Amino acid sequence: MIKGRVNLKNETLLLSFFVSSFAFVSSLIFFVFFYLCTDFNFISMSQSRVRVRFAPSPTGPLHMGGVRTALFNYLFAKKHGGDFLLRIEDTDQNRFVPGAEEYIIESLKWCGLHFDEGPGVGGDYGPYRQSERKALYKQYADQLLESGWAYYAFDTPEELEKLRLEEEQKGNVFSYGIQTRGALCNSLTLSKEEVKAKLSAGEHFVVRFKMPENTDVTENDIIRGEVTFNTSVLDDKVIYKWDGMPTYHLANVVDDHLMEITHVIRGEEWLSSMPLHVLLYRALGWDIRPRFAHLPLILKPVGKGKLSKRDGDKMGFPVFPLLWNDPASGETFHGYREDGYFPEAFINLLALLGWNPGTEQEIFSTEELAQIFSLERVVKSGSRFDPEKAKWFNRHYFQQKSVEELAGLFKPVLEQKGVNAGDEKIEKVIAEIKERCGFVSELWEQSYYFFVVPESYDAKTIEKRWLPETAAQLTEISTVFRRVENWEQALIKEAFSNFMNEKGWNFGAIMNPLRLCLVGGNVGPDLFKICEILGKEETITRIQIAIEKIAK
Repeated sequence: MIKGRVNLKNETLLLSFFVSSFAFVSSLIFFVFFYLCTDFNFISMSQSRVRVRFAPSPTGPLHMGGVRTALFNYLFAKKHGGDFLLRIEDTDQNRFVPGAEEYIIESLKWCGLHFDEGPGVGGDYGPYRQSERKALYKQYADQLLESGWAYYAFDTPEELEKLRLEEEQKGNVFSYGIQTRGALCNSLTLSKEEVKAKLSAGEHFVVRFKMPENTDVTENDIIRGEVTFNTSVLDDKVIYKWDGMPTYHLANVVDDHLMEITHVIRGEEWLSSMPLHVLLYRALGWDIRPRFAHLPLILKPVGKGKLSKRDGDKMGFPVFPLLWNDPASGETFHGYREDGYFPEAFINLLALLGWNPGTEQEIFSTEELAQIFSLERVVKSGSRFDPEKAKWFNRHYFQQKSVEELAGLFKPVLEQKGVNAGDEKIEKVIAEIKERCGFVSELWEQSYYFFVVPESYDAKTIEKRWLPETAAQLTEISTVFRRVENWEQALIKEAFSNFMNEKGWNFGAIMNPLRLCLVGGNVGPDLFKICEILGKEETITRIQIAIEKIAK
């Protein structure tokens, strides 16, 4: 009996041990799974699918900084198997520029950043232009007014400008907010009857967000860590206008909520707006809101400050993805596409401006970037743009292109030059000069002599190399060339060398003048390869033409 009881006790202890171990392992697996799923970004448990948006305003061309913002949103979405949305934030109708929206969409398509939802694509959360969502914003503005989080302001622009000037004269900066709103013309200082009368009379107004007094607003930015703002330094932003259009702040928060955006990845310039947006979520009673990540600036190549659209013109490089003709000023701004950059080079360049993979690798496809991209590896400080590095990236991708693909890209250039050449010749030319180029436009610079008979000849070469007997020698060389049956580089060279040895002529004395006849100067690849590509008849004809012109 005693022995039986001991065994039963041991079995109970053993069972208890296994149960405890199973519970521990199960908990461990759960936390590891949670850790991996969140990827440090604390994805809301109620919204497991990542949804991000790129939300430009159609007020002009898309800057390369904007493209980088779109790229990081795109990569983050693809990394997590989520959705990438395009939303056009056109609430500011005064700054609307015709053609800007089309430019933005075309730019994203050229870059290969195809959005899952947006204008022209559709989706379950549309419409995707804020001007088409105008009707829904009023209810949220009204909700904020009713709850005391917002108020009507009837001050005229003239009155506010006067106040600004008065404060500037005192060395101060005027701010419509906690310190001043109690002395201004708004629903906080007017009676309900006065407010009602002004609204009934159709007086112009704006709705301002009422900042709470002396309140810390803390947010854990994915890139910048914990960021705290005190409301005492913030003004009461306009969130709704008399014309029924919201400002960016209200529309952006409402749309992000309704479109179930999980992460807001945007430029550093919006960091100061983050406390207002956090408070708007709180004021509207929305407990679930997106995580914020504010990207660093792209800096000028030299000097200080953000890279602007004017810097490109000053320093000789594009700052826009596509060429832009400003409809207001008539100015034309260069684009990466029109300047001959490949989209994959442009994207590769932008990816490494403010983000690093943690390795020495620099060349990535978009697919590779999507696999390894992480917001945790985005730096806080600004990243300096290097125009020469941009060229380096393009040269790499240029060299990766096949001869056939480059020939297809080169054809339109030749057509513009009035050149009609067959595919075989174009491909042979490119195969010879490809290594010297980094752009399609450079193909012409390196190969024009294959397609156009020289109109002039290098004077220095003539003076130094063209001797009295040169014309007669080249005439004999022409005769030798005519006897070559199979017009190939090796056979042309063999016939030439044999003849030169028979004559006992100096190779250097003939090679330079011969090259001069064919290309107009001392340029180009192997001389006999030039002969092969030009063809027998063209080679002989060019020699005869040069002899006649130089003799004059």
